[in-house]
Amino acid sequence: MISIRRLARCNLLLVFTFAASGFCQQFDAKLFQEMHWRLIGPFRGGRGVAISGVPGQPNVFYMAPNNGGVWKTTDYGRTWNPIFDDQPTGSVGALAIAPSNPDIIYVGSGEGLRRPDLSTGDGIYKSTDGSRSWQHLGLRDGQQIAAILVDPHDPNRVLVAVLGHPYGPNPERGVFRSTDGGLTWQKVLYKDENTGAIDLAFDPSKPQIVYADMWASRRPPWTTSGAYNGPGGGLYKSTDGGTTWRQLTKGLPTWSEGLGRIGLRIAPNDSSRIYALVDSPKLGGLYRSDDAGESWQRINTDDRLWGRGDDFACVRVDPKNKDTVYVANISTYRSTDGGRSFTAIKGAPGGDDYHTIWINPDNPQIIALAVDQGVTISVNGGQTWSSWYNQPTAQFYHVITDNQFPYWVYGGQQESGSVGTASRSDFGEITFRDWYPVGVEEYGYVAPDPLNPNLIYGGKATKFNRITGQTQDISSTADVLACRPAHLISRVQRAVQDHRRRQQLANR
Repeated sequence: MISIRRLARCNLLLVFTFAASGFCQQFDAKLFQEMHWRLIGPFRGGRGVAISGVPGQPNVFYMAPNNGGVWKTTDYGRTWNPIFDDQPTGSVGALAIAPSNPDIIYVGSGEGLRRPDLSTGDGIYKSTDGSRSWQHLGLRDGQQIAAILVDPHDPNRVLVAVLGHPYGPNPERGVFRSTDGGLTWQKVLYKDENTGAIDLAFDPSKPQIVYADMWASRRPPWTTSGAYNGPGGGLYKSTDGGTTWRQLTKGLPTWSEGLGRIGLRIAPNDSSRIYALVDSPKLGGLYRSDDAGESWQRINTDDRLWGRGDDFACVRVDPKNKDTVYVANISTYRSTDGGRSFTAIKGAPGGDDYHTIWINPDNPQIIALAVDQGVTISVNGGQTWSSWYNQPTAQFYHVITDNQFPYWVYGGQQESGSVGTASRSDFGEITFRDWYPVGVEEYGYVAPDPLNPNLIYGGKATKFNRITGQTQDISSTADVLACRPAHLISRVQRAVQDHRRRQQLANR
């Protein structure tokens, strides 16, 4: 799955490839020098898990759609600009701003999730000039970098959580540490070739105290449910900056009890208070420690908070109040009683899944969310939120064009259903007037009628009529069960073409 910006590059490459092979000759590059990329939307965000603000600059935020590079806003999310497009990967799962120097930015590539449709990366990147230029720092074979910690006093001391290959074993996984700004790396916490690191946390008062979650997991692309877990995972603590580690077990479930992913966060105003969101079919829930991780108590078992650990495990604590806790899942939840009860402050209806929460440490009223439908920001504690209809980071699984002139482009968009968008406009730009949903689910194929562009087929299978705005289910149970998704689009197209030919013959 790729973002629409990178999809355009792939499509043009295919055009050039087919042209060269079809005519068996080389073309002068000057013939294409007048061609320029045009953004055709849609202007609604795609899935992201990486988000960070800058404490001393409350208007500045960085975010990363999973396969759309890194973006920056300087106006509280009203406009977003891409700052990573020249790099060889667009898959990003983690980013961190150095607290002592906001011009230093670290970006970890790879989604850092366990999904059947994930994209992998090629290591870690760094900017020392506020995102104007980037340097690759290594860890190329880690493929999935899920978390980055930068020492609040030393921007050259960095720890990263490397999850590793999603479909097989590899040794470049675990917790890595650099003390020279990423020029060299030391593997400081490693279990085996199947166990990676998924989350990290500093003690805010003593950054030599570090916590890490190790997770042994797989998510093959042919699976239809969540990631499965293996032995080796658990919560670890270091008191010497990551040189030595010990596992924290008192009160926490074990692998034999179904332990999966753990998300953790330390209360900034009380480092003895730690919250852990634990994914486990038997003992899942929100756990709390009041003695710096030595013992734990499960204080909330509501499965709306911890379900689907392959996607969600974010817990955050208000910088000023250790009893105010936030959890991201299919909604964003807030507790004001130390995690014992929660209220949804943003979520369904809307079809959005919430992955990451960032809270401004100087002003906890400023909250940013990285969501399946983009990034949204609040400056009033969650009462109102910025729009995600200003981020052209839509993720598409499949695309197709019709035979109109100018032609339209169709596809299923992650989390937002589907879209048909004009390839050009008479008004100088593609706007909201130039795209609309076409009745197909987010993973679905689309097949426009070759003779009637107002009829759009696709999904499992459906027919959308642009004139009436109605979507009709035209499938039978047997068709759905027998037809593999990869064959659906050609099957629908053939059926439509045969039907139209018969109509033409009957009218002669």
